Amino acid sequence: MAEDLDPIAFELFRNAIFSIADEMAVTVCRTTYSGILRDNMDFSTSLCDAQGRVVAQGLTVAMHLGAIQPALSSVLEVFEGDIHPEDIFIMNDPFMGGMHLPDIFIFKPIFADGQHIGFASTTAHHADVGGRVPGSNAADSTEIFQEGLRIPPLKLMERGVPNKTIWSIIEKNVRVPVQVFGDLRAQLAACEIAERQLLELVDRHGLVDTRRYMAEATNYTERLTKAAIRDLPDGVFDFEDWIDDDGVDLGKPIRLTVKVTKRGENITFDWTGSAPMVKGAINSTKSVTEAASYTALKSILPGDIPSNDGVFRAVDVVAEPGSITNVVLPGPTAARALTGFRMLDCAFGALAKMAPDRVFAASDGGNVGVSVGGYTKDRKPFIYVDFSCGTWGGRPDADGLEGNSNLFVNMASQSIEVTEAEHPLQILAYELAPDRCGAGKFRGGAPFYRDYRLTADDATLQCRADRQAIRPYGLYGGKAGKPGESFFDPKGENRKLSSKVTMPFAKGDVFRYVLPGGGGWGDPLDRNPDDVLSDVRNDLISTETARAEYGVVIDTETWTVDTVQTDALKTEKRRQATSKNGQVATWDDQDADTPPTLTAG
Repeated sequence: MAEDLDPIAFELFRNAIFSIADEMAVTVCRTTYSGILRDNMDFSTSLCDAQGRVVAQGLTVAMHLGAIQPALSSVLEVFEGDIHPEDIFIMNDPFMGGMHLPDIFIFKPIFADGQHIGFASTTAHHADVGGRVPGSNAADSTEIFQEGLRIPPLKLMERGVPNKTIWSIIEKNVRVPVQVFGDLRAQLAACEIAERQLLELVDRHGLVDTRRYMAEATNYTERLTKAAIRDLPDGVFDFEDWIDDDGVDLGKPIRLTVKVTKRGENITFDWTGSAPMVKGAINSTKSVTEAASYTALKSILPGDIPSNDGVFRAVDVVAEPGSITNVVLPGPTAARALTGFRMLDCAFGALAKMAPDRVFAASDGGNVGVSVGGYTKDRKPFIYVDFSCGTWGGRPDADGLEGNSNLFVNMASQSIEVTEAEHPLQILAYELAPDRCGAGKFRGGAPFYRDYRLTADDATLQCRADRQAIRPYGLYGGKAGKPGESFFDPKGENRKLSSKVTMPFAKGDVFRYVLPGGGGWGDPLDRNPDDVLSDVRNDLISTETARAEYGVVIDTETWTVDTVQTDALKTEKRRQATSKNGQVATWDDQDADTPPTLTAG
C-alpha cells in the first residue's frame, strides 16, 4: 500500500464498494420479472474503474468472473471518446467479450465533477433472446446465427434518452418481451443504485482519493493472491476429462485437458490439447475458460481474497483459438456453461495433484438446464427456464454436499409453487435419489431428480445435461459418482433420452432428469461404519451398497452394524483390492478410452 494512504479509510472504502456490488445484486433480485434471475439468481454485478477493470464483484455467479472485463473492453474500444453521463451500453456478442446470447451486459458510466471515474456493470441471463428454440439455450444448434439476437456494443440510452430503435429490435425478436424488458429494467435499476452510492463515496473521500482507493483495491487483491500462490507447491500438474458428447455427434466424447504450471508467485492454466470446436452449442468463450481457471484457483486459496482484477492479473490462462475452450465464428455457444462446469472439474483434477488436502472430488458436472416453451390456447407465449445442480464431490475432510449449488454459479432453486403458478407445468417429484453417491472415506453428495408434467397443449422441451457417460471422478481411492439420466414418461414408457435433447412436449407428457452423484474421496473401506449406517437409515444408500462398496454389514432387525461380519468383509475386500492394482481409481467401471486413473502424488 502507498505510504500516504490511510489504511483504515482504505479498508472502510474497500468494504463499501463491495457492499455496493452486493446491493446491486439485491436490487436485481427484488425487481426482476423472471424466475431464472429472481430465484436461480443467474446474474452478476460489479463496479469497474474508468479503464474497465473490475474493482468489486458482487456475491453472484463465479462463471462471470472472466467476462465482465472483456465485454467492457469492447465497449471502450467501440465508443472511445464517445462516453458521456447518462449513457447506457448494451451487448451480448460472444465474439466481442460476451459469453452466450442470453447473457446480456448492461454498463453505465459514472461521472463525478465531469470526470469519468468508473462503470456500474450487470450481466443477466434472459429467458429468451429469440433463435430456433424457446429459451435460446439449445445444445444442438450448430452455428451462432441459429441462437438468437446477437448484440454488438451499442448505446441503449444516449445521454439519458432511450434508443427506441434498439428497444424495438429487441421487442420484435424475443418471444417474451414483457419479461425481457422487465429484466433489463432490473439491470438498469441496479446500475442506478451503484451510481448513487459511488458518488456518495466521492463526496465523502474526494475524487482524488476515491480513484486511488479504487486502484489500491485491485493492487491489494493482487498482492494477496500472489502471496497465497507462493505458498503452493511448485511444479507442473496436468489432468484430462471428457464431455459425453456435444448433442449433435451423439456418443462421441470430447476431450478437455489442462496443464497447471506453478513457479513462485506465477501460475498458468494451459488448456492446449483440448478438443477442437464442436458442432453442437457447447463451445466455450475464452472468458468462461478464464473464469473456470480463476474459480478453481480461488477455491484453494484463503477465503478472504476479494474478487476483482487483482486476481486476474495473477493468473495466466492459455486457450487455443478455434478449440472448444476458445470458440471463434461461427461457433455456437448457447450451452457453453456445460463446458465451463466441466473445465472447472478438470482444473480441480490438476490442482488435486498440487494440493490434495484442499480439493474435493468431481461434482455433478454442473447444472442441468431445462427449457420448456410454447403458447397457451389464447396464443400467449410462455417460457420456463431452470438450471438445477446440487451435488458436490467428497472432500478431504467431509462428505460432499447435497442440495447445494455448484460453486461455479452460486444458484438457488426455483420455488415449485411459483413455477406452477406462473407456467403450465407441474413438478411431480423433487427428491434425493438413493444409491448414486460416489463411495469413499468421504462419500460424494447424493443427487436429486425432478419430474415435470406439461399442462398446456404442446411445447418444446430442451434439456442440456452431462456426466451420463463419463462419470464424476473420485479422488485418492474414492469411487466415481453414478451417472446422471434423463427419461421420458418415467412411470410409463420410461424411455431413456440422450443427455442433450430438443423434442416436442405434449399435454400430460412427463420428463425426468436425475443428477449425477458426486465422486468419493478416499478409500470407501476407511469410512466410519456408523456413518454408513446413518446413510442407510437416511435412504441415501441401500444395505446392499453398504456391503458391496463399504464392506459394512448392517443388521436390519436391530439397525446396528454387525462388527464381526464387517471386519471380516473389509479384510477380504482390502486383500482383493491390493492384489488387483495399487493405483487410485477415479473413473471406475469405464472403458479404456476414457480418462486414465489418477495416481497419488
